[in-house]
Amino acid sequence: MTDTVAAGLPVTVESDGTPVLELIESRRAELRAALVEHGGLLLRGFDVGGVDGFDRVVRALSGEPLTYTERSSPRHSIKGRVYTSTDYPPEEEIFLHNENSYQAGWPLTLFFYCIQPPGTQGATPLADVRQVYRNIDPEIRAEFERRRWMLVRNFHADFGTPWQQVFNTDDRDEVAGYCAANGIEAEWIGRNGLRTRTVRDAVHRRPGSDVPRWFNHATFFHVSTLAKDLQEALLAMFGEDGLPTNTYYGDGEPIPADVMDHLRAAYRAASVRFDYRTDDVLVVDNMTAAHGREPFTGPRRIAVAMAEPYRPDSRRDPIEQQEQ
Repeated sequence: MTDTVAAGLPVTVESDGTPVLELIESRRAELRAALVEHGGLLLRGFDVGGVDGFDRVVRALSGEPLTYTERSSPRHSIKGRVYTSTDYPPEEEIFLHNENSYQAGWPLTLFFYCIQPPGTQGATPLADVRQVYRNIDPEIRAEFERRRWMLVRNFHADFGTPWQQVFNTDDRDEVAGYCAANGIEAEWIGRNGLRTRTVRDAVHRRPGSDVPRWFNHATFFHVSTLAKDLQEALLAMFGEDGLPTNTYYGDGEPIPADVMDHLRAAYRAASVRFDYRTDDVLVVDNMTAAHGREPFTGPRRIAVAMAEPYRPDSRRDPIEQQEQ
């Protein structure tokens, strides 16, 4: 199937009084097709029924929600496999990215539930990564397709998310086994430090589509994407080799500053936003739309869930498995 960038991201489905689960049951195939075509659905005006109701929406549309593994940001479980959105300070922007694109596998579908909207800003901006791909200079794209990209992570005992939490174990052998099975090079540093290196493709194609998508964390994790004061503080504390996260070309060579500027501009040019309302449910096709977070004021309570695991080297499409 050949797809093109569809107008309207996200597609808004307004309540007509039909309960949300009844709507999904009667229009599930239509909703899923629109999600894949456009990259996002906004279910608005429904009485979702709190976190428990949100969990039922996830299951009705996409099946059982996933556990958050190999995590790269702080968040905690609200209930079961429904989590808080990233627990970063409200004044910080979270740059556009595709969930878990640095891993060997990732969820195809993401869900965001607005329990309480922020006072100002706080949107979840979206960018169609088919358009991001088109926005990038062909020579830069070709360089990444040839060389791929590398993520280097350093886990420090007294800073950031510890490796025990990232890998959900304190057993080094289990970590080594997980890394070996998922294409991650692990190096133990000192008594309790860990450095990992991962090389991944920068461009992917979604199951059922031959359209290329800019699907990676090369921009998100690059030190230059951080706020200037945070960049300087981290470099002063750890040096480049010890940064909690940083990215390179797949051969380990630095990515030039002008290339990083160009990539960030490509995302921003494709970005769209909307203001949350209470009980909004935003559904995102993770291989079609990148997402981020604006800075905000006020409380802003957004619950998240992930579903439909996909791994490119698996033999069967998980969506097809669910539909059978």
